[in-house]
Amino acid sequence: MRSEFDFLVIGSGIAGLSFALEVADYGSVAIITKKSDTESNTNYAQGGIAAVIDRKDRIEWHIDDTLKSGAGLCHRDAVELLVHEGPARIEQLRQWGAEFTMEFHDGKMVFELHREGGHRTHRIVHRADFTGQEVERALIDRIKSHPNIELHQHHALVELITEHQVEGWSGEQSRCFGAYVLDTEKGLVETFTARITVLATGGCGQAWSHTTNPTIATGDGIAAAARAGAGLGNLEFMQFHPTTFHTHKDVPAFLISEAVRGYGARLLNRAGERFMQRYHPDGELATRDIVARAIDAELKTRGDDYVLLDVTHMPAPETRERFPYIYNTLLTYGIDITREPVPVVPSAHYMCGGVVTDLKGKTNIAALYAIGEVAMTGVHGANRLASNSLLEALVFSHTAAADAIPTVKEFGWSGVVPQWDAHGTTDPEEWILISHDREEICELMTHYVGIVKSGPRLDRARRRISLIREEIRDYWKRTTVTLPLLELRNIALVSLLVIECATRRHESRGLHYRTDYPKLSEDEPKDTMLDRGVLELANRW
Repeated sequence: MRSEFDFLVIGSGIAGLSFALEVADYGSVAIITKKSDTESNTNYAQGGIAAVIDRKDRIEWHIDDTLKSGAGLCHRDAVELLVHEGPARIEQLRQWGAEFTMEFHDGKMVFELHREGGHRTHRIVHRADFTGQEVERALIDRIKSHPNIELHQHHALVELITEHQVEGWSGEQSRCFGAYVLDTEKGLVETFTARITVLATGGCGQAWSHTTNPTIATGDGIAAAARAGAGLGNLEFMQFHPTTFHTHKDVPAFLISEAVRGYGARLLNRAGERFMQRYHPDGELATRDIVARAIDAELKTRGDDYVLLDVTHMPAPETRERFPYIYNTLLTYGIDITREPVPVVPSAHYMCGGVVTDLKGKTNIAALYAIGEVAMTGVHGANRLASNSLLEALVFSHTAAADAIPTVKEFGWSGVVPQWDAHGTTDPEEWILISHDREEICELMTHYVGIVKSGPRLDRARRRISLIREEIRDYWKRTTVTLPLLELRNIALVSLLVIECATRRHESRGLHYRTDYPKLSEDEPKDTMLDRGVLELANRW
């Protein structure tokens, strides 16, 4: 099968869907998504969207809070764009049908605003504690009613199509022509050609054993972009959310929103001691990198498996009203948060680096954009400020759409895009042997490339994962594509790239903490950009 579109959007989170809605009146749009239309990191987002809505708040305050959280690596122009655009993008969501929690104040209905760690005031627009679900619902409803948009569920990105695959291409600049995409239900690789391709594939949390990310977050966009020769940066900055429900390892991590600590929850060790003030004067409202490291230190010092998040001192009716999703979900595990503290641990949550873009979402490959968590816009620096992620997705999908609409017709067709070569056979017995590699990679990343790192730990992880990579590469060359193999291939590559970035940063900054370089260095580069040597390593995959 071959399909031709003006715009190909890979991913169905807030970034991909909002981009699709903005460009749909100007050409044909295909959205591909690995599973169901609502399976994305957006749908898992509880807290909300940070924006300067309250008249008592200030644009410069939000900018300053973001820069402070990013530990010196934020790109100021990107942050300023993000914050200034915030109110307009919230209003756009409302026009698309998203409904947010409101309250009656001074004779009129206004947004009920939460406060989260790192913010100096209440500025989080939300829908109770399931904001992501509400935003996703509104966008999907609108997507399905637009005649120019096709939504292809159960389709996974295999490779970006660049000039290297196109027969007869005579252009000088590297360019993207679409993507090879696996129909996971039919088991066939299809060719989607497009004038403009947009990566909106989300993050890579599944490279670690414990993550808040959905199962689809296997770094597909980062891996495919690396193989295509796109610039990557800041992959050492994986944000671990400090408070996810601690339960059996086979149960997916359930995130306890930052807003719960903003509401007044306290962190206690298992002796019942409140410990955050020993690590930072902001206590529980310190930024996520500080809180995650503090919890990690408590666990290692005491030998405990978890700490406790305690909200029992707050009014029970108000707690249930503010956090219905968290309250009801934990009830299914036998925990009433109004009566007992919740056991929590940090889990891999958000990738602050990714495919390097400009302020319009453009990569170094012509006709290829990246938006949302897969992109490195420069907004987050060394540590993302809470609830800036959905805002970033909205703002930069908007700027990308504004750039793509007038230029889409400039990318004409020339050359021949070949169909995917499906030659090869699958050996089920061999797959049983290699399928264990994914668990081993995740364990290596968790133990050696987690909240705390060191040179020896990183070297050990690189050696082990490099050996696994060779097994996967050999298997890939002689096997038809399956989703488990595709995800394993991508997790292995992303893990090696994260290790490479972490190895190069000889300091501790934000989310990146190394025991052998515990201090922040002013000599470090503004952000880590992978050079051609690393990209060549990626291309060999």
